Amino acid sequence: MTDAATEIETGLVAFGERFRESFAGCADEPALRQAKAEVLGKKGELTALLKRMGEVSPDKRKAIGELVNRTKSAVEDAFERQLAALLAAKRKADLEAPPYDLSLPGRLPAARGHTHPLTRVKDEILDIFRSLGFEVAWGPEVELETNNFEKLAFPPDHPATDMQDTFWVNVDGGVDNARVLLRTHTSNVQVREMSTRKPPMAIVSGGPVYRRDDDVTHSPMFHQIEGFLVNERVSFAELKGVLTAFAERLYGPSTPVRFRPSYFPFVEPGAEMDVGCVFCDPDDGSRAGCRVCKGTGWLEILGCGMVHPEVFEHCGIDPERYTGFAFGLGVERVAMLRYQIPDIRLFFENDPRFLAQF
Repeated sequence: MTDAATEIETGLVAFGERFRESFAGCADEPALRQAKAEVLGKKGELTALLKRMGEVSPDKRKAIGELVNRTKSAVEDAFERQLAALLAAKRKADLEAPPYDLSLPGRLPAARGHTHPLTRVKDEILDIFRSLGFEVAWGPEVELETNNFEKLAFPPDHPATDMQDTFWVNVDGGVDNARVLLRTHTSNVQVREMSTRKPPMAIVSGGPVYRRDDDVTHSPMFHQIEGFLVNERVSFAELKGVLTAFAERLYGPSTPVRFRPSYFPFVEPGAEMDVGCVFCDPDDGSRAGCRVCKGTGWLEILGCGMVHPEVFEHCGIDPERYTGFAFGLGVERVAMLRYQIPDIRLFFENDPRFLAQF
């Protein structure tokens, strides 16, 4: 009766001939990798043979182990050589094949995409203000501190000017002592337009802004819509009329609107504008359980107010002759409320499963 060492040694010799023939007979890479798995895998031939190593006497175990290692190396070498040969043959076949005629029409129609939900909401908001007589203007995302804060009447110690809340930028070859940052709001467009144009004017702008916030309701980069109107004898009544018309066109006729006093450095007086909650219905008693408005029946959508006289002075407009109002809203907030999206980060992760729902 033969011992385990002899049986393993005999099996390895026969095994060596079989795996070489098996590899040589593989016509493509998947077949070759399957053949290797049948040899070295958990249920492979070599694995099954090595299960008897425990029966080998200690004096023969070293020699048998060396033979096993040489066999494994031979399997790996044979696999790599055959894989290289298959890839070279495939490459040669591709190079020698007739070229593709790129002028031929496609066999299947190309799948059509659609606009991102944020782009859709932003364009809809801008279209509403166009219909109300506003002109769309654009401004840079990399801005001077003067245009982003100082000309908007921000006090020097205002929290928004703190470096912990703002992305500052080093500009090679820039103007000495000119501090540059990624704009924290689209109000820089208001400064630029009022500094280069004369009233009357009604301007709206939109685009990315940047702040050091990152959680389920805030993102380091998000989008705002900023608008303002300047003329003689503009009052808060015009502000309420324009924004009420905007809310009705965005959320539907007879949408309830309210204004609450609030503080913004660049307007006086300032206000927050709320609209009636679009997710609950007070008539059937569901308002109390609404998680979106927390049972209040109101949703805050934007800040607004009358342009501060200091802003006019910084921009070269006579505050004794002209008045105006300004407003700003976050595109993500409007989109989250419209589509009931709980986490702002979903907008920027580009997950096809999320985007395909719009």
